[in-house]
Amino acid sequence: MDLTWLLAPPLPEGVPTQRLLYQRLRAAIVDGRLAAGTRLPGSRQLASELGIARNTVLFAYEQLGAEGCLLADRQGTRVAALAVAPVAERPASWPALARRAALAASPLPAGAPEHGAFAPGVPDVANFPFRAWRGCLDRAWRTARPRHLGYAVPGGEPALRAALAGYLAAVRGFRVRPEQVVVTAGTQAALELCARLLADSGDTVWVEDPGYPAARTALAMAGLRLHPVPVDGEGMAPATGDWQAHPPRLVLVCPAHQYPSGEVLSLPRRLALIEGVRASGGWLIEDDYDSEFARGGPALPALFGLQPEAPVVYTGTFSKTLYPGLRLGYLVVPEALAETFVAASATLARAGQGIEQAALADFIQRGHYTAHLRRMRRLYQARQRALREALARWPGPELAVRGGAAGLHLVLRLPDDLRDVDMVERAAALGVTVRALSRYALGPAPCNGLLLGYGAVPEAQMDDAVRRLRRAMRG
Repeated sequence: MDLTWLLAPPLPEGVPTQRLLYQRLRAAIVDGRLAAGTRLPGSRQLASELGIARNTVLFAYEQLGAEGCLLADRQGTRVAALAVAPVAERPASWPALARRAALAASPLPAGAPEHGAFAPGVPDVANFPFRAWRGCLDRAWRTARPRHLGYAVPGGEPALRAALAGYLAAVRGFRVRPEQVVVTAGTQAALELCARLLADSGDTVWVEDPGYPAARTALAMAGLRLHPVPVDGEGMAPATGDWQAHPPRLVLVCPAHQYPSGEVLSLPRRLALIEGVRASGGWLIEDDYDSEFARGGPALPALFGLQPEAPVVYTGTFSKTLYPGLRLGYLVVPEALAETFVAASATLARAGQGIEQAALADFIQRGHYTAHLRRMRRLYQARQRALREALARWPGPELAVRGGAAGLHLVLRLPDDLRDVDMVERAAALGVTVRALSRYALGPAPCNGLLLGYGAVPEAQMDDAVRRLRRAMRG
């Protein structure tokens, strides 16, 4: 038997030969290239054929034997029978995987930067209150116990859950106990938890179209069937027939500031969604990812708590308000679901960051969080105004600008003769990062525009960034 292909070039750098031989043998056994019962050469013979030390072969054989991939007896070494079908017999799974991989595709082209003018959804971390945060971290470390270095307490640190319950009562009018707050490792983890607990594989989930690709991916990977619902000037706009033809088990909606369109879900639509989901026996997942940056008067009430016993689960994040690398978010669930979500979060997620959670609780309780939000709200409002003024000075036909009631980006609608995906590449060549609105679409509805993030663009740089974008549009 010729096994020289096991170490055929090119060989990866930095991988020891014994590890590489083990990995390639194991892969060949699992994918069926080496069938069950195949007798392998003796260690001396294989070492000679591959031009390597015998100990290298012995390491691979012993490791694979310990894993149950190989069987050794007086007759030699042979491949064990594994409960894994060969690749050729498993084509049915690949279409589903391909669809889910497509859902995970980034709206940015490969290699494009995630920051810079006008990358949307990027907060200005240069104005982060480092000194206050460092003080909270120092206090958290001084009072840390061994448990803080392990997995987090189920549901999150009690101090953080209490701080969040108090904060949400003050800014969103929630009447919740700390036990209803579940700390998660960001929005993705929160959505995965909701998908696992509130729905079964194959159930239908409504998603906004266009919508946030990472959220769709989290739901699709849980086995849910996505039904795209268009978005208009009042937010998610389901047709009457959607309720009959595609009754949802879950509805994911961003009412305060739809991503990426920037529209705000009107109050009549909010009430209609709650009643529709209640009638269908489903649940609403309210993604309130950046309501802290609402402008133009008081924000509309959240879906959570808008009606008594409403089937709504609320999710929030600190990625926009503090910094993305913190990787902390939270869920607020009805009291009847609290124990279930806490238990499931401990089993499914096994979250950590006990020190960071303690520091964040201190940060909120000392007023640093609300003070930081006030500063950033003023800053972002000034930057949005500067961007609008720069766009208004744009020569030629006026282009429609949408959004801006909250958040960190605007949407620039493009004429049909300018494809947004082409504009992304042309702008990138001039050092401007924009995202194509069409990349967020799931259904066939026409969608042509650019997302312009202003959160991390100083006012002094706005005119220059718009000039470069204008040059890109002129081609």
